Amino acid sequence: MTSPATPPARYTAVAMALHWIIALALIWQLTLGFSLEGLPRAEKGAANALHKSLGITILLLSLARLGWRLTHRPPPLPADLPGWERFMAGLTHWGFYAIMIGAPLGGWAMSSASTRARPIEVWGAPWPSLPLPKSDALAGQLYLGHAAAGYIAVALIALHIGAVVKHMFVDDNDVLWRMVPGLKPPPPS
Repeated sequence: MTSPATPPARYTAVAMALHWIIALALIWQLTLGFSLEGLPRAEKGAANALHKSLGITILLLSLARLGWRLTHRPPPLPADLPGWERFMAGLTHWGFYAIMIGAPLGGWAMSSASTRARPIEVWGAPWPSLPLPKSDALAGQLYLGHAAAGYIAVALIALHIGAVVKHMFVDDNDVLWRMVPGLKPPPPS
């Protein structure tokens, strides 16, 4: 156990579990979301219900992850990391929180405002609508923001994976070990 003054060497098991569960759910969600427009009408209802359920699940898990992050100190970035990379790491991580919380809230708001949307259900259970006026114009504006968030999420994921690859193969540092359960720590240099 580390003291409050000593930063941990790696993320906690809870942080790792939330990271990987949300990452897989987000990839599934994005794949589903981008395929909704091309689905036949008969399949669209079930796919949209799944999309909403995944979205609310990602929202709740992301709020839990944010709460965990705010109360549990993460491991420090490598000491030799240039300032611009530190800045980008912080920007990317907080950008993920904005997307993982903002996109589901936007989708929830869009469904709540739509005059045509079915009542919201999460995994078959009723979910309350947000107290918004019923307006397809508002729902359309929220859709544009929700769709933009999907594209931003794809860009953030690509940036994040690119940074991991760079740290592994170019910089040869231990950042991956900090977040992957079961990896052995790198040998001391």
